Amino acid sequence: MFNKINRRQFLNHSSAALLGLSTFTLFSLLAKKGNSQTFNNPNLVNTPDILIPFLQEKIPQLMSQYLIPGLSIALINNSEILWSEGFGVKNYQTKTPVNHETIFAAASLGKPLFAYLVMKLVEKEILNLDLPLTNYTSKPYISDPRIAQVTARMILNHTPGFPNWSGDKPVWFETTPGTRFGYSSEGYLYLQKVIEEITQESFSSYSQKELFLPLEMNDSSYIWERKYEGKASDGHDRNGNAFPMRRPTEALAAGSLRTTSKDYGKFLIKMMNSGNNDPILLNETTLQEMLNPQTRLNQWLDWGLGWALELSNNKRYFWHWGDGNIFKSFTLGSREDQTAIVILTNSQNGLKMCEETVNFSLGGDHPAFDFNMIEY
Repeated sequence: MFNKINRRQFLNHSSAALLGLSTFTLFSLLAKKGNSQTFNNPNLVNTPDILIPFLQEKIPQLMSQYLIPGLSIALINNSEILWSEGFGVKNYQTKTPVNHETIFAAASLGKPLFAYLVMKLVEKEILNLDLPLTNYTSKPYISDPRIAQVTARMILNHTPGFPNWSGDKPVWFETTPGTRFGYSSEGYLYLQKVIEEITQESFSSYSQKELFLPLEMNDSSYIWERKYEGKASDGHDRNGNAFPMRRPTEALAAGSLRTTSKDYGKFLIKMMNSGNNDPILLNETTLQEMLNPQTRLNQWLDWGLGWALELSNNKRYFWHWGDGNIFKSFTLGSREDQTAIVILTNSQNGLKMCEETVNFSLGGDHPAFDFNMIEY
């Protein structure tokens, strides 16, 4: 087992991580060495003729070990989808198989997509990262006067001071904007409303027009689409009990993404490349800004704009995880290596096999898996 509680008990990002200040010690993260079960044959990494057959054999074993009914994976190498495949079943009871077209609920993997769209607006000088968002709205969305301090940059690097979720209550401030890291999905919902006011368009429609259609992500949406009937996977709790995928009618940038691993791989490829005045690609300056450390978490982990960042194996990686309770997912990539991976699962146990799979597929040991908000 992963022994994640012992490895991560020192972490308390959301309440204690000061902006620009490392709150974790070298000893703390070194303590994890030797505890995780990782693939330990680095000679196989990025050798497709050996790597892919190995994964085809190993992934079903891990799924059985952790009771994960269905999974879809895509590997990117040299800015191309090297391999994508579905494993297992969409429903543990009906045994309907997962295939390339199977739709998964990707939860927070939708946040980097949203951030990409925001950065495109910044690039077009429609939005300024550092101006108060109240400059773009007809009235403040929150009565607390501190709302006038909140910027798009704060939202994307998780320092607006909001809670993660407010439930049915009005959003409140837990900390002064811009002073502390506090992972906030509410911040993304706020920025989504601002973008909708700027563009005078629903986010669902805007994301389809500006991202999914140009990238040919034909099976991706922030709302339920009729074509998902028969293609969508059910989710499963830790005991393998199946529950239908929710069918969102309202787009939520923070968590309602429905997609396939191959579609998400197309987005990861765009993160590998830049363009000059390109209608789809970000220019290099904008892309670098997105992937530059904005909020320091510890010696290995930072947050950029929309992406979590990791320094390991003497390389920089961008990464994110998705947690829809009965759907869990993970993605990680490196512009230096032009490699990336995305794993979508239909199980509450889904993240339990991701560290092993990522470490073997891309090499090295990744501190991202010690982030304290990841629920295994």
